[in-house]
Amino acid sequence: MIEYTLPKLPYAYDALEPVIDKETVTLHHDKHHLGYVNGFNAAMKKMAEAREKGDYAQIKAIDKDLAFHGSGAVLHILYWDNLGPKSKVKEPTSGPFFDQVKADFGSLEKLKAELGAATKAVEGSGWGVLAWDPAGQLIVLTAENHQKLVIWGAKPLLVIDAWEHAYYLKYQNNRGAYVDAIWQIVNWAAVEERFKVVK
Repeated sequence: MIEYTLPKLPYAYDALEPVIDKETVTLHHDKHHLGYVNGFNAAMKKMAEAREKGDYAQIKAIDKDLAFHGSGAVLHILYWDNLGPKSKVKEPTSGPFFDQVKADFGSLEKLKAELGAATKAVEGSGWGVLAWDPAGQLIVLTAENHQKLVIWGAKPLLVIDAWEHAYYLKYQNNRGAYVDAIWQIVNWAAVEERFKVVK
């Protein structure tokens, strides 16, 4: 059985300030993200025990935990990679990803407006997602919790965490302000690199 581990942040805990404060990043990474990693590993152990005993009475609950915690762990890895210090953020102005954005959305500003609106509209907890659709286009999706309302085969390129733990210390219940501010720290270079791999 392969276990998930909590990756180190690719920057210091205070590197996203003033958009996201050090305390929120610390709690989000060290507690919430770690919780998904631990939850996935625990579910995998339960699954291994069920296989060993040939007893699948709890398969529905175990599968639900696997999907929930596994999706939470993976999406958080993308989330941290999608962000970076404000001083190092540079929006794309050319290249294959930029050209695809223009073809599918008209402009980067229109992409940001659509993804921002979708993220703000997530009911309860979840994610805004820019993904590469297997049909050959960029598409904006949302995910309830972590694992619902997805298109199988769509490859996430940029994700925005809309769970309250991502913003509640600084923004309290104002998700809109958090989403509007997050564009200041999006690591577009990481998005472009991921786009090269999936296209």
